[in-house]
Amino acid sequence: MATQRLGIIMNGVTGRMGLNQHLVRSIVAIRKQGGVALSNGDRVMPDPILVGRNAEKVAALAKQYGIERSTSDLDAALKNPDDTVFFDAATTQMRCDLLTKAINAGKHVYCEKPISDSLDKALAVAKLAKQKGIKHGVVQDKLFLPGLRKIQLLKESGFFGKILSVRGEFGYWVFEGDWGQPAQRPSWNYRAADGGGIILDMLCHWRYVLDNLFGNVKAVSCLGATHIPSRVDEQGKTYNADVDDAAYATFELEGGVIAQINSSWVTRVKRDDLVTFHVDGTHGSAVAGLTRCYTQHRVNTPRPVWNPDEPQTMKFQDQWEEMPRQHGLRQRLQGAVGRFHPPPDRRHAVEIRFA
Repeated sequence: MATQRLGIIMNGVTGRMGLNQHLVRSIVAIRKQGGVALSNGDRVMPDPILVGRNAEKVAALAKQYGIERSTSDLDAALKNPDDTVFFDAATTQMRCDLLTKAINAGKHVYCEKPISDSLDKALAVAKLAKQKGIKHGVVQDKLFLPGLRKIQLLKESGFFGKILSVRGEFGYWVFEGDWGQPAQRPSWNYRAADGGGIILDMLCHWRYVLDNLFGNVKAVSCLGATHIPSRVDEQGKTYNADVDDAAYATFELEGGVIAQINSSWVTRVKRDDLVTFHVDGTHGSAVAGLTRCYTQHRVNTPRPVWNPDEPQTMKFQDQWEEMPRQHGLRQRLQGAVGRFHPPPDRRHAVEIRFA
C-alpha cells in the first residue's frame, strides 16, 4: 500500500465558508483519517498550501490545523509543479481571473460557486478549462446532504411514481444589527459591489439540485426583493443593503415537473429545518431537510375535508413516517462523484425581476 501526495493550493480559506467547510471539515478531516482510500489499496493524502493576502493570518491558520505550508504569494504558489490542484473560495468578483490564471498555469481547478457574476465570464473560463484539457469542477455540496440522498433513494426505488412538483423553502431571519443582536451573515452579502445577494448565492445551489434529482431545468422565473434596505455592518456602521435578501423562483423541468423554491434571509422558521424540500408524486410524497426525510404513501394518505366552520381535528404532522437510516447510504455518499452542470451550449429561458 502506497501513499500518493496531492498538492493543493487553497485560496480564500480565511473566509467563513473556506475555513469551516473546505479546510476544517474537508481537508483537515481527510488528513486526520489518513487520506482517501483508493480501490487498489493506495491512499491519497492532501498536502495543502494555504494562500491569503494576510501572511500572518494564513500562517496562524496553518499552525492551528497542522498545515505545514502557507503563503501570501499566489503567483509563486502557482509556479510550483508539485502542487497540481488550485481551489478558490475567495470573492466571486475575483474568481474568474484567478481560475484563468490557474488554468493557464496548468492546474486542475475546483472552486466555490458561483464561478462568476457574469454569464460571459463563466462560459469563457469553462471553455478555457475544456480547451486546456484540465479537470475542473464547482462545489455542489447540497447533493450530498443526507436528506436529499434519501430523496434520491426514494426516487430510484419508484416510491414517487410520476413526480409532479417540488417545493423548497430555505432561509431564516438574519438580524439587521441595529438593536443589540449582531447579524449572523457578513455585510458583503448585502452589497452589490461585493458580489452579494441571495439570488447569486443560492439559486445556483437549487439549479444543480433540480438538475440532478428531478430533471433538467428548462426555464426559470425569479422575483428578487430587497425587503430590508438598511443594515449595520461589523464595525457598527449603517450601510445601504442594495441587493436582494429574498428570492421567489419557479422552475420548469424536463418531464413536466414544476418546482417552486423560496429563498429568504428575512423569514422566521416554522418548519423542521432551515431548508426543506417537499416532493409530490402520484404514488407518494416526501419532505426532506438537511438530514431527515418523512414520507407519505398513497395507501396512507388521509382524506381531509375542507370545513372552515369547524376547528381542524387532523394532526397533519403526525401522518408522516420518518425514513429510517438506510444501510449503505454512507458508502454511496462517499462514492458519489460530483458533476459539473450545465454544459456551455445548453440554453434556458431565464427571467429575473427585482421588486
